[in-house]
Amino acid sequence: MTQEEIKTILPHRDNMLLLDSLEQDGEYACGRLKITGDEWFLQGHFPGFPVVPGVILCEILAQSACILIPKIDSADQIPLYTGLDKVRFKSPVYPGDEFTTRCRLTRSKHPFYFGEGEGYVEDRLCVKASFSFAITEKSICFQKS
Repeated sequence: MTQEEIKTILPHRDNMLLLDSLEQDGEYACGRLKITGDEWFLQGHFPGFPVVPGVILCEILAQSACILIPKIDSADQIPLYTGLDKVRFKSPVYPGDEFTTRCRLTRSKHPFYFGEGEGYVEDRLCVKASFSFAITEKSICFQKS
């Protein structure tokens, strides 16, 4: 899938859509993002030594996994992270790297989905994590308490 096709399943736009391409390979989602060095998250992380922040790597994993859930039927629904577990950062990701993901769902009980994923630069493992997210009504998310 191209970025335009990814936009049909993810609500992310502009600088928060963190995938150049996405493919499903059996039970796995495989995403790709070329780190150019111009990304907003590298501007202050760290001056003179840019490193992709770990939370961004985790976001890329979650965005990759969204291809594995059933299509969201309503414009009023949105996928939201509900948890991150067993996150391990193994190696940094730098400008010029092509970051690839390999994620799969481990279980689901709509509206909750549980997955695990790994992110690589070439054959070098950079991050691995278990995560969960839920498909939620936007109106519920934005109610004031």
